Amino acid sequence: MRNTKHCPKCGSPEIGIVEPGRYNSFPVGFGGARLERYVCLSCGFTEEWVERGALEKVRKYYGSSSGHE
Repeated sequence: MRNTKHCPKCGSPEIGIVEPGRYNSFPVGFGGARLERYVCLSCGFTEEWVERGALEKVRKYYGSSSGHE
């Protein structure tokens, strides 16, 4: 939804954005990685994206499922 601006489930263009904030994150070490959440206002489908600036922090903490770090 972040990239297409449409819901992948129902096709609606009505998308709400929950900006990163205090309760919109998950743990990464002693800190957190903030999330951007997208909500379809027609069917309720949700999508989460790690904030772009936090990807390297997540990669270092959780590693990679492909075996590359």
